[in-house]
Amino acid sequence: MRRALLLATCLSTAALSTVALSTAALADELPVRAVTLSNAGLVQIERAGSLPPGAVISFRAPVEDIDDVLKTLVLRDAASGTTGDTTGGSVVEGIRLPAQDLETEAFRSLPLRPADFENRASLLRALRGHLVEAGGSAGRLADAEEAEAGLKVSLITAQGLRLLLLREGEEVRLADTALAARIARAAEALAAARTADERLVEIRLGGATAAREVGFATVTGAPLWKPSWRLVIPDGDGEARLQGWAVVENRSGADWEAVRLSLVSGNPAAYRQALYTPIRVERPELPVRAAEQLRVTADTGARPAPPPPAPAPGPAPAMAAMAPAGRAMRLEAQEMETRQAPRFVEQVAAVPAATAASSAGRVAFTLPAPVSIRSGETANLPFLDARLPAERVWWVQDLAARNPLNAVRLRNSSGQTLPDGLAAVYGASGAEAGAYLGDAEIRAVAPGDQRLLAFARDRDLLLSSASSAGEKPVKVELRRGVVTVGTLRQEEVALAIDPRGAKGRLLVDVPRRTGATPRFAVAAEGDFGLRHEAMLEGTPVTLRFGFEREGRQEVPLFDAGLGDPVLLRWRDLDVEQSLRRLPGGPGSLETLRVVLERLPADAPGRPALEGLLAGLAEARRLLDAARGAIRQYAAAEAVLGRARAAAEDRSGAEREEARRRLNQASLTAERAGAAADAAWEAWQRVVTEVLARTG
Repeated sequence: MRRALLLATCLSTAALSTVALSTAALADELPVRAVTLSNAGLVQIERAGSLPPGAVISFRAPVEDIDDVLKTLVLRDAASGTTGDTTGGSVVEGIRLPAQDLETEAFRSLPLRPADFENRASLLRALRGHLVEAGGSAGRLADAEEAEAGLKVSLITAQGLRLLLLREGEEVRLADTALAARIARAAEALAAARTADERLVEIRLGGATAAREVGFATVTGAPLWKPSWRLVIPDGDGEARLQGWAVVENRSGADWEAVRLSLVSGNPAAYRQALYTPIRVERPELPVRAAEQLRVTADTGARPAPPPPAPAPGPAPAMAAMAPAGRAMRLEAQEMETRQAPRFVEQVAAVPAATAASSAGRVAFTLPAPVSIRSGETANLPFLDARLPAERVWWVQDLAARNPLNAVRLRNSSGQTLPDGLAAVYGASGAEAGAYLGDAEIRAVAPGDQRLLAFARDRDLLLSSASSAGEKPVKVELRRGVVTVGTLRQEEVALAIDPRGAKGRLLVDVPRRTGATPRFAVAAEGDFGLRHEAMLEGTPVTLRFGFEREGRQEVPLFDAGLGDPVLLRWRDLDVEQSLRRLPGGPGSLETLRVVLERLPADAPGRPALEGLLAGLAEARRLLDAARGAIRQYAAAEAVLGRARAAAEDRSGAEREEARRRLNQASLTAERAGAAADAAWEAWQRVVTEVLARTG
């Protein structure tokens, strides 16, 4: 009773009547007529009904959906003309709803807080100092407390302190009627805040003079509808039966009674925007500058060297050449059973199919009958029953796998896009009739497209693979001082297959290799790489997947850093140290001989390379001769140096003998130098001819 009289003890009767008038406005909550669920996590809810003139449309929405309501709400008025004439229809005046933080906004600038509504005494104590009327007296409120006989109120009047005892039904009136109205609104907001997880939204209309049909739609976030599939597949080529079921959840806060339900599969751009939340623009804060902190990484000591890479795998082991007899017998028995047993696909109960409507990048399935789902319920509703062309295949996604995948290849002949989902796969006939075979993921399938659905691994069919690579020269080009060798790198993966008596189609997905050209038949290309198809006839077979990529290798005949070899002087360089940098030196001749050995007989540039190698071989011979002459000259120079020193150290008859030896050593060194010059010039003449061959 005291709780019921809480406002009566605080507010004037005039204020209370004002509040009563504001809450007595007409408000209608229109029923839900249609729901569209999207796989993008959105729900479009359409409400419609008859609205009397002057009425306000109201509905409740979860707080988390208010941003979307403010962003997407659109009103439809049946009385409005299609050409924009609104005569007889309504004009939208706006949408009203409580502030997001009800308590904070309602109690802003009030002398009391939500906790003061705990009881009437605490509420009056929060209003101390305000002018009030109570018990026939007027004054400023000093204090209030509960007593057994009633509520004790202390007033400060012009004559002094007056104590009053208020009994049930007596009032305390605020002299400030505006403050009383604000407190009434705060009490209303406090009551609304008890259901803080939802808000009452009001759509205010004007201009209508008669009842009319109105409706509105909102798009908010929702649990996405989840398709699941039931797929019954044949044991070979034939027809598969695909049934689509949709898991639907009603988390809108309103019951859906006999609504038109549509399920949309698409990829719309959908965003959230904080329209309901007050946003204050933050200003950047300029920090106080201080000295930069110095951080030093502590030494953790040395670590062991990393292990060497694992050795390359060896060739794949040889596979069995014959299939076990038991496998073939089992296959024959299954074929007989398939011919005799009834087909499970015909025994599956039919489900009502939805009406499909497609547009660019979007398909909507509208269920044929109205649907009722109470708020908080989950339903699983059928929406598709189609028969599609199907083929049972083996599918190799990983060339290193031991066994392939069991899969079915479907073609979407239903005429509409099939959305993503998970399919429970069942067998149609024979030993598989009605048996659960596995799950398969279906990615969106456009009309006419094909998809491979893998649902198990076939442990009977065996696979083994081995890789190899090699490179060979295929052409040669000569240019000034450089031989360019065109190469062809061949890479291959060999896949050995033992079907053990089974027959059927095998699909192999081979990863692409950047810059390489496949040398095998490619049936399709996609995110999976390159797809190859082969028919297995029950006997072991090896499939080879080769790639070729062109390359080039440049073999320089000399080091251009030394300058033009024709202009070099042997006295100006260390020939032995620069040997590999000279035409005819070790390195390029040996490399080009290996290239010639591996080059095909009809390869472009082979005759030119043969002539070049003959010239380089002659240059090598002359370079070796020049090196020998240079070494002899160096030895003669050493003897000349010793003779010169001996002539300077001797005297008398010994000095004459030393001079004779000095003259002889000088002549020998001069002849050796001339011989070295002649050998070097002979080498340079051949080098000139060799370089002329390279342009």
